[in-house]
Amino acid sequence: MARPSIELIDALRRTAQNLKNGAPYQWGHMGGCNCGNLVQEITKLNKEQIHRYAMQRHGDWSEQAEDYCSTSQMPIDVLINEMLRAGLTIEDLKHLERLDDRQILLHLPINKRHLKHNVREDVITYMLIWANLLEDQLLDKIALPNLELTAWVE
Repeated sequence: MARPSIELIDALRRTAQNLKNGAPYQWGHMGGCNCGNLVQEITKLNKEQIHRYAMQRHGDWSEQAEDYCSTSQMPIDVLINEMLRAGLTIEDLKHLERLDDRQILLHLPINKRHLKHNVREDVITYMLIWANLLEDQLLDKIALPNLELTAWVE
């Protein structure tokens, strides 16, 4: 799963909020699908730019991620590299496109675990749960000093 960071958590929540507020969503469009909307938030590119970059090579985000080459200067590889720098993994991109990461789905009620990868509301739910999981992981890493209260009490 992704490397938790405040920036990534915020990007997931902003993307979900944008989708909730009516941002363009089209699963078959590389710039307006599940990954495409998150890429927009992280890279600040618009959906047309993302789609144009992605169409220079064959495949959906899952296939593009599978074919990713870190040393390539293909525009789609540059975008994927930005996503990896933001803390995502190749597997995260594949799971996001299909909404099928088991760690995320296990945090849904049993009767709600069968998300449809091309339904806006399911994408929003998936991203918000993912952001919450990453936030929990980030908070677990924070170690606060154990302060003695007796020093403050008279």
